[in-house]
Amino acid sequence: MRDVLTFVLAGGKGERLDPLTRDRAKPAVPFGGIYRIIDFTLSNCINSGLRKVYVLIQYKSFSLQKHILAGWDVVSSQLGEFIDVIPAQQRIGADWYKGTADAIYQNIYAIQDLNPRMVLILAGDHIYKMNYRKMIDYHKAMNADMTVACVLMPKETSSQFGVVEVDAKQRVCGFQEKPDSPKTPPGNPKQIFASMGIYLFNKDVLCEELDLDAKAEPSDHDFGKNVIPQMLKRKRKIYVHNFIDDNNQPLYWRDIGTRDAYYQANMDLVSAKPAFDLYDKSWPVRTYHAQYPPIKLISEATSSGAARGLVLDSIIAGGCVITGGHIERSILSPSVRIYKEAHIANSILMEGVVVGEHSKIKNAIIDKEVNIPPHSTIGYDLELDKKRFAVTTSGVVIVPKKTAIPE
Repeated sequence: MRDVLTFVLAGGKGERLDPLTRDRAKPAVPFGGIYRIIDFTLSNCINSGLRKVYVLIQYKSFSLQKHILAGWDVVSSQLGEFIDVIPAQQRIGADWYKGTADAIYQNIYAIQDLNPRMVLILAGDHIYKMNYRKMIDYHKAMNADMTVACVLMPKETSSQFGVVEVDAKQRVCGFQEKPDSPKTPPGNPKQIFASMGIYLFNKDVLCEELDLDAKAEPSDHDFGKNVIPQMLKRKRKIYVHNFIDDNNQPLYWRDIGTRDAYYQANMDLVSAKPAFDLYDKSWPVRTYHAQYPPIKLISEATSSGAARGLVLDSIIAGGCVITGGHIERSILSPSVRIYKEAHIANSILMEGVVVGEHSKIKNAIIDKEVNIPPHSTIGYDLELDKKRFAVTTSGVVIVPKKTAIPE
C-alpha cells in the first residue's frame, strides 16, 4: 500500500445541509454523537493500511483543520507516513477549486513529488466502511487505467446519484449525472450502479487526463461529468468495483448531502441492530477524544414523586447530565444537560446543548451551544417552528448553532 497516494476531497460547501454548514465545512459536521463526518473516510484509510493521505480543504475549513490536527496525528512521519491538510492555494491560477478534478489538478505537484504508482481519490462526506485494499487488488487484477467504486441502489433513486453504465464484464461504458431514465446493469433492471465518489487511477493516466481536462472548455472539471466521459472517448480501461459483502449484497453507504439524509443516517445508529455498527472492533472508527467526565443520570424530586433520568434506545456521549429527563431514540453529543421532566425523542442534540425543565423536543436537530428555556416545545407545531427555525421537507426541525431562544 506504500505505492498508493490518497486524496480526500473535503472542500465542499454543503449548501444543502444549511444551517449545519453555516459555520463549518460539510466534512466537519458532527455525526453520531462524538464524530465528525470526515472521521469515517479517514478511519477507512487507516484500517486499509493507507498511510499517505492529503486532505484538500477550502470552504469554512477552520474547525475541520483543527479537528484533523488534534485527532489524526496517528501515523509516523519517520516512516514516510502522513495525514496532511492542504488548503486551496491558487498555485496554478487565480481560481479556487472549480470541481473535483480541478482540486486534484491544482495539487498535481504533490503527486509528482511522491511519484506513487496509484492515486486514490475519496470524498470526505460519506458514511460507510470500506477496505480500499480490495478495490486496489481488483484494479491491479483488471489491469485498469481507472476503477470507480459503485454501490447498487434502487432504480427509482437514480435522480440522486451519478449513475455508471457497465457491460457484462463490469467495464464502464457510460456515465449519467442524476438521470431520470438511468441505465441499469446487465441482467438487473431494478437497480443502478451509483457512483460512490471513489476513484482509483494509475498515476500517469491521472496526470494526463487532468491536464487534458484543465484545457477543455467548457468543463465543470468534475470526475463524473467530465473526466470519465473524456476517458471513455479515449478508450481508457475503466472498471467498476462493486461494493458488496460476501453474500453479494450491497454494503451500507450513505451520501448525507441533504438535511433529511443526514438526520436519517444518524437515526440509523440508534436501532437495536443498526445496519452501520459503530461498535465493530475489527473496523474501529477513530476521532478526536476530548476529556469529559462520565455520563450521569439523576432522579429529581417533583410534587408528584421522583422524576427519574431515563434513556431508551439512544446514544449518549461523555459529559452529559440527565436530571429527571426522558431520552428516547436520540443522540446526545458531549456535555449536553437535560433538566427535570424534559422529554427528548427522535432527535440529535449537539455539544453543549441545554434543555430546560418540562421542555418537549421531537424530530429535531439542535446544533451546538443552544440553550432551550424551560417549558419550550420544538417539533410539535411545524408552522410555528418554520417561523423560528429551519424545517426539512420531511418535517425535521433544525435549530442553528448558538440560537438564542426567548423564554
